[in-house]
Amino acid sequence: MRIRGTSFGQGVAVFLYLWMMVSALTACTVFTGKGKPGWVDGRSAEYPSAQYLTGVGQADTRSNAEDQAYAAMARIFKAEVAAQARDWESYLVVENHGVSNAERRLTIDNVTKVSTDKVLENVRIADVWYDSDSRSYYALGVMNRSQAEASLMEKISALDRAIETDVAESKLTTDKLAKVRALRRAGRNLVLREAYNTDLRVIRLSGEGTPSVYQVHELSGDLEQFLATNLVLAVQVSGDHAEPTGRALAEGLIREGLHVTTKAEADEPGAPELIVRGAVRLFPVEVRDPNFKYVRWCSDFEIVEPETRRVVGATARGGREGHLTEREATMKTLRVMQQELSSDVAKAIAAHIFGEVILPEAATMPASCPREESGVRR
Repeated sequence: MRIRGTSFGQGVAVFLYLWMMVSALTACTVFTGKGKPGWVDGRSAEYPSAQYLTGVGQADTRSNAEDQAYAAMARIFKAEVAAQARDWESYLVVENHGVSNAERRLTIDNVTKVSTDKVLENVRIADVWYDSDSRSYYALGVMNRSQAEASLMEKISALDRAIETDVAESKLTTDKLAKVRALRRAGRNLVLREAYNTDLRVIRLSGEGTPSVYQVHELSGDLEQFLATNLVLAVQVSGDHAEPTGRALAEGLIREGLHVTTKAEADEPGAPELIVRGAVRLFPVEVRDPNFKYVRWCSDFEIVEPETRRVVGATARGGREGHLTEREATMKTLRVMQQELSSDVAKAIAAHIFGEVILPEAATMPASCPREESGVRR
């Protein structure tokens, strides 16, 4: 059989030759057969450990094998960052005062993920091999040590500048909220900087990082001390079930690392620098449901500087719950309201104080409760 003057065998040979030429020009080639490359078993003359970090992934598809190679690289860094987490406990305790170990673990995992994601920007898939016997793909992820080190040093230097700026601001400002926010930013950036520095120790053959002039426990201690002595809060709640509701909100604020006092007068010793005041209400609502009774809850809160009477933020929340009887619906609604004030509302107020979010001013905040019933002015 002949095709346009060329034998079929010659045509196949030309095709194979062209395929090999194209493959040689690609950055990543898939090899098949029994000639297993050394990197599958952790040996690579082309990517020596003195110059490269490597990770191998195995899966039934090429894309999954490449994902596994990235995951193998990530585990190298995550394990090291997790081992350093004890050094950050003092900061995490301030940030999550009284929370469970699971929640604190989540915070550490978030820091680890941020740093590791940045490091993995320097990883590429250098090779892929298909084992026809086991029908598995193997992928080789590589990271050039010197390039990754340069990238990390750039990030660490930027964080050092930001930390220095925030620490300087915390020392110079006379505004208490500004000081707290500056110390908070410095602490967060320092924890991230320490995560990057841990990654740097993994990348460098010497295992040495670049230490910061600041320590996490020192900055967290400064923040803790200032909060305890210069930014104490009081909680004032009026309306339905005010006493247990106020207690739930205060407990939530304490868990967020803030300090709450029972003193409310600005001229008392140990008086609060900020007052969280507001009103809560529970009332039945008519819903066309033959099986359930419904009760609505609403809340309006302001954060006030008692000395100047300036409102620095406001928040409003509400909802409704149903049950078989109005009494049961009321009890369920009360529990839900207390839980939300202790968690979401407390977190929002704390985040505002720490400068992570900015709550609207009271004048622009829509009231959750009917105006004539709310103890908060709008």
